[in-house]
Amino acid sequence: MTRLLVYLISASIFIIGAFVIFRIFVRRDYQRKGQLTPFSSFLELFICTCYIAFPYLYNPPCWTIFWSCQSTISPALRVIGLISVVAGAAIAFPAMIWLGIRRSFGQESNVLKKTGFYRFTRNPQIIGGALMVIGVAMLWPSRYALGWVILAAVFHLMVITEEENLQNGYGEEYMQYCKRVPRYIGFPQEK
Repeated sequence: MTRLLVYLISASIFIIGAFVIFRIFVRRDYQRKGQLTPFSSFLELFICTCYIAFPYLYNPPCWTIFWSCQSTISPALRVIGLISVVAGAAIAFPAMIWLGIRRSFGQESNVLKKTGFYRFTRNPQIIGGALMVIGVAMLWPSRYALGWVILAAVFHLMVITEEENLQNGYGEEYMQYCKRVPRYIGFPQEK
């Protein structure tokens, strides 16, 4: 089998696995308990870990050595990529800390967070993570890196599952929040 075919099969398995975990296991926990069990939290973490590991399996060998491939890209692309990675980290990690680790993994939800980064987007961790992924893909461009950027769309499955739970848990307060704050970036989405 060619490397590209193996990549496509692996990506398909990843997408199916993410769907099953986010839309079946996680969703069932939210519907039954209003939060995730430790097992479902582990499954979410497993999907995130698999996603993070994906480029290490398919990008060129020099990708894993942090700076060895840098001479193959333009200085402008290198700067934009680094800015994207740093900006993404500056959004994602503080947002996770602000939200709280237990809440980030679906273990707790006693108050709807609407301050900090959550004033501008309902999913700052996703925005920050996407910026980091795009930056890394710019620093080490390949068709596999492009595939990695596209695979980030599976996290939308997690977002819609969490939104169902938030709507059930907070009702009108969450609906009003959705009217004021966009799901990702841009304009708020009316629900």
